[in-house]
Amino acid sequence: MRIPVPRPRSLAGQLFAMQAVLIAVVVAGYALFTYAGDRSQAQEAAGRQATAVARTVAESPSVREAIRTADPSAVLQPYAQRVVRHAEVDFVTIMNPRGIRWTHPDPEQIGQRFRGHTAPALAGRTFTETYTGTLGPSVRAVTPVRDGDRIVGLVSAGIRVDAISRRVRGQLTALVGVAAGALLLGAVGTYVINARLRRHTHGMNAAELSRMHDYHQAALHAVREGLLMLDGQYRVALINDGGRELLGVSGEVVGRSVAELGLPAPLTGALLASQPRMDEVHLTADRVLVVNTSQVSGGERRGTVVTLRDVTELQSLMGELDSERGFTQALRSQAHEAANRLHTVVSLIELGRAEEAVDFATAELELAQALTDQVVAAVSEPVLAALLLGKTAQANERGVELEVSEDSHLDDSLLPAGLPARDLVTILGNLIDNAVDAAQGSARARVTVTAYTRGGERAEGAELLLRVADTGSGVDPAHAEEVFRRGFSTKPAGPGGRGLGLALVRQAVHRHGGTLAVREAEGGGAAFEARLPLREPARAGGAGV
Repeated sequence: MRIPVPRPRSLAGQLFAMQAVLIAVVVAGYALFTYAGDRSQAQEAAGRQATAVARTVAESPSVREAIRTADPSAVLQPYAQRVVRHAEVDFVTIMNPRGIRWTHPDPEQIGQRFRGHTAPALAGRTFTETYTGTLGPSVRAVTPVRDGDRIVGLVSAGIRVDAISRRVRGQLTALVGVAAGALLLGAVGTYVINARLRRHTHGMNAAELSRMHDYHQAALHAVREGLLMLDGQYRVALINDGGRELLGVSGEVVGRSVAELGLPAPLTGALLASQPRMDEVHLTADRVLVVNTSQVSGGERRGTVVTLRDVTELQSLMGELDSERGFTQALRSQAHEAANRLHTVVSLIELGRAEEAVDFATAELELAQALTDQVVAAVSEPVLAALLLGKTAQANERGVELEVSEDSHLDDSLLPAGLPARDLVTILGNLIDNAVDAAQGSARARVTVTAYTRGGERAEGAELLLRVADTGSGVDPAHAEEVFRRGFSTKPAGPGGRGLGLALVRQAVHRHGGTLAVREAEGGGAAFEARLPLREPARAGGAGV
């Protein structure tokens, strides 16, 4: 049989119990202190009251006159009883200098000796003391009665201790009532505050909160995707290791505004947007990121949760896939053209014109071989040569002539290992695609590609130059910088959007420490020129493009 283990009290419950005990201890301590102080003050007040009554009686002329008579008790006893009733004391005892009583609340005690000290009074001083007499413990005052210079009697007035205690208990009862009210009010306030705290902590106790924090930290650092949390003022509240790497930020960024992180303007705008963003593509200096944002709200805007995914390699693969699709379409078209030519050759043979069939086939073969020889002779680097041959076929299908300039010369094994073939395909492939788009439909539509190195293979300042010129409408000088910004395009957006190709080109060029520029081409159109260093590439500074 499983023995149920009591669940630890929640953090809110623990705080409530602690605060209730604290309030109870404070109130009890204050009540005890007040009781002790009030009792002491009550005794002092009783002593002052008894002293005032005793002195008043001792200075009364009727008392001195009664003492001179043969039977002082006959006059003083009724007088003392009247004083007791009106002065709110428990007894007034008048006695002779030897301490023999003339008055007493109990008539049977008249004539008996006074119980208490009289020496200070006989010496002419008024004093107070707490003493147990015939009426029990009392606070009493004793003062002399003077007739001229002689002390002819003594007066003692007192209040019983139990009467003082009754007064203090009455005050204590009121204090306890106030303390109980304060405790109740404090308990209600504590309960309300802790109820709110329970809502914020979801009823979890301290151990559960600590465990959740440990899980939170472990998950935060284990997730490879970037995670960024912003508060209501768009300051960084939390960022994981993946987020730092993808955004390219370092140092202490928690508490800083997003606008101060030096991110590209489009990415900063997406993070500062009040509306959620879904799978938006943004570029940093060397990455392509997919950004999603979601608002955190609980009755009011509390912040933003941002997730970042690195799709740099995926974007490159998509570019390669697009190129392969273009190659496939070109091959399909070439196969169709080859079939037409083959039918022509067969028909010429059937017509008995074998020589003309041979001449026709030879001319077509020489044309194809001349194109291959031209490209390979100018650019023997295999990746670029294959790319140019494929793009040439694609351009021809779209009615654009693609040629490699006579200035081009790029030997095999010349490019450094730090310049991957994938980046070359990204740079030159996107530039050619952009140029073909621009030249299509123009008069004598043509795209000219130039690729060569200068400055020696590994010398200081050696660089690879890639230039792509077209016969299109050119680029407005006012847009010379904006054409490289992601999302910018002068053409209508297609299903996949436009304005990403040149942004990827600039990103790849900057990643290898190169430069990218656009100018007007000879004879009109635009010429894009990328320069890449052949020595060990230096990473571009900054966080944006």
